[in-house]
Amino acid sequence: MKNRKRGFSLVELLIVLAVIAALIATITPVAMNAIKKAKATQVAQNLKTLASALENAAYVNGADASGIKKPDGGYFTATDDIKLLARDVKVEDYGAYILPGTGGSYTVSVFYVGADSDFTSVKAVLDNVTKGSITTGANGFYLSGGQSSTNANTIKYVFPFTVY
Repeated sequence: MKNRKRGFSLVELLIVLAVIAALIATITPVAMNAIKKAKATQVAQNLKTLASALENAAYVNGADASGIKKPDGGYFTATDDIKLLARDVKVEDYGAYILPGTGGSYTVSVFYVGADSDFTSVKAVLDNVTKGSITTGANGFYLSGGQSSTNANTIKYVFPFTVY
């Protein structure tokens, strides 16, 4: 009898490597798509959170011709930090623009300027989002601490509301 060394042959190792490569090639697009959808969901949720926080502040604390009130009795101004609205949002990528109207009406634009989210995927999660720059007005202002400029790729959620 021949003494044969124990171990794997080169052919066996190549077959195993080919199977692993095929599995990776199959799984990678699925994983990338899941990551893309997760980021889109996160962006949509953060936009909705910021919008709801501003609207809730107006309803709970009140609003008048001077603006939307804060819990301390003051008003939201351009020097107020966007972090007052949502503590778990990476505010460096988001912004909020408040445009007061007449009779307690407001148009608020919350937006995302990061480059790592696909507009189509965000729109699938939050139907009312649009893409493009924010429409500004003479009395409007950006909240500080977040983004204060937009571009054609900005994902924005604009909503009007009235406080009676």
